[in-house]
Amino acid sequence: MTVLEETPTSGQVVGALKALVSAEATAEAPGAAMEAGDLEQAVWVRLLERLGDGGPPPDAARWVRAAVRAEARRARRTAARELPYRHEPSTDPTGGPERAALLGERRRVLRAAVARTPGNCPRLLTAMLSPHDPTYREIAGTLGISQGSLGPMRSRCLGCLRRMLAAEVAAPEHRGKER
Repeated sequence: MTVLEETPTSGQVVGALKALVSAEATAEAPGAAMEAGDLEQAVWVRLLERLGDGGPPPDAARWVRAAVRAEARRARRTAARELPYRHEPSTDPTGGPERAALLGERRRVLRAAVARTPGNCPRLLTAMLSPHDPTYREIAGTLGISQGSLGPMRSRCLGCLRRMLAAEVAAPEHRGKER
């Protein structure tokens, strides 16, 4: 026999370990809070990487058990570190891509309306809408106006913006339904 005939092929190793990988993954999956198929797939990826690098492990059964447990530990650590976003609760059934799209559209419409306001209003309203939540003193310093004139200017700009947005909402759509 030649050396090539003595070493098992990748297909032979996979066939011999199929039942063991499935059984080990099924046993470890509930403790890792993941599907058995996902755990099994991760182990197969590890095994195929190992076969590509240096051939099959000498004690394949021990290697499979260790690999399944290592992948289960990795999944538990990952699940413990993952946190839901603060601004959207993960259990909200009405959330998701639709809500994100609607919120994005609202922000876009608001920013476009702010840009159309007259005078210094776009600069003031943009500063007020900043995610950094600046104080009146910071806004007044940025705009180069006194802090005392900021309140009346803010009222005028918000009134103008309110009227613009109310007119846009009340405007009928031209689809033949309105007369």
